[in-house]
Amino acid sequence: MSEQEFRIEHDTMGEVKVPVNALWRAQTQRAVENFPISDRPLEATQIRAMGLLKAACAQVNKDSGALSAEKADAIIAAAKEIAAGTYNDEFPIDVFQTGSGTSSNMNTNEVIASLAKQNGVEIHPNDDVNMGQSSNDTFPTATHVAATEAAVTDLIPALSQLKDSLAAKSAEWEHIVKSGRTHLMDAVPVTLGQEFGGYARQIEAGIERIEATLPRLGELAIGGTATGTGLNTSADFGAKVSEELKKLTGVEQLKEAKNHFEAQAARDGLVEFSGAMRTIAVSLNKIANDIRLMGSGPLTGLGEIHLPDLQPGSSIMPGKVNPVLCETATQVAAQVIGNDAAITFGGAQGHFELNVFIPMMARNVLESAKLLANTARVFATRLVDGIVPDENRMRTLAESSPSIVTPLNSAIGYEAAAKVAKTALKEGKTIRQTVIDLGFVPEKLSEEELDKRLDVLAMANTDRD
Repeated sequence: MSEQEFRIEHDTMGEVKVPVNALWRAQTQRAVENFPISDRPLEATQIRAMGLLKAACAQVNKDSGALSAEKADAIIAAAKEIAAGTYNDEFPIDVFQTGSGTSSNMNTNEVIASLAKQNGVEIHPNDDVNMGQSSNDTFPTATHVAATEAAVTDLIPALSQLKDSLAAKSAEWEHIVKSGRTHLMDAVPVTLGQEFGGYARQIEAGIERIEATLPRLGELAIGGTATGTGLNTSADFGAKVSEELKKLTGVEQLKEAKNHFEAQAARDGLVEFSGAMRTIAVSLNKIANDIRLMGSGPLTGLGEIHLPDLQPGSSIMPGKVNPVLCETATQVAAQVIGNDAAITFGGAQGHFELNVFIPMMARNVLESAKLLANTARVFATRLVDGIVPDENRMRTLAESSPSIVTPLNSAIGYEAAAKVAKTALKEGKTIRQTVIDLGFVPEKLSEEELDKRLDVLAMANTDRD
């Protein structure tokens, strides 16, 4: 850039050259120059939360008389524009920055001040926009607002959609019998509906885990200022700002932290939330793997279900179609599990009165929530809803499995049943024919009783749901 493309801004350390059209000022520019690390800025949801927080703080300061109506209204208007995503490009600071998020807090303050100035109101980034606040309580607060809002308005609804899709298939396919598999080996029969019912319960339990984290995730550090003592702010500031944030977001779980020292020194709420998402990732990985194995083929795999054809699968093999959404889901699971490892490590870095890994933790938590929500939706609508079972194929495999000998244990004994299974495999006969050939009919049971015991659907439909 030429000299004409810069302007000079000042902070307590002196002069700084800032791009002439940028809304940010000196402190943001220093951070941009200090942290050319990853080219990864804050998540958009974090920027939104910062905007909402500044609007809430200005409203409380206006109501208390600490800030003039003119200044407060200018801050609120600018902050809401930021929350709407209008100025995301004005937040250039890398996620790998000062661990308190001070740089991004000042970025927000400076952009708000510049927007207010454009509207004819002189605002100071520290004295006015940051009134009654510290980076040490604002950035954690915005992180928890963003994470709680993501959980309530995006992740839980998306998981509920996936759970409903799986549950609908469970009900639809309750009569379709298939071979069970344990250790990837043939086992006694189940129904396809039972398997999908298990998947639906996994996702339902994941939702319950997310919901269980919300009381802690929704606790906000605002009001603690620098070290949790509330120095330079009013005693009721945190409670009032939290209430204002609840109004702005519609998220009922947002509230002032029970203990401001915990809320700033520790990030246990984020670690807990991430742990719940990690568990969902594990569930999603299991479900995706099962589905792609059941759909493997078309001729040399299990071929029990047909997955929707979504796109050509090979640049060299014509006609090949791959289980792309299962592969997407398992990659997302890996990323979420990796994010959780980083979040867990970051959560352990709460030295004395402040955790200083918050930007990284925030980015990973919000990324995990977004990845899981988007994956759950597309997995439901573009995969699960379009699965077509091959009922005949599944019944054939179930009836040919040596494990269906299991109900004969009580009639002919375990060792004799094992002999039946091994003989049937060796001679390529059905279990039914082998039982007859070995003389167990009519010596041990009648042919009618044999057929009743070898009914594969009856084996699956025991009294257990």
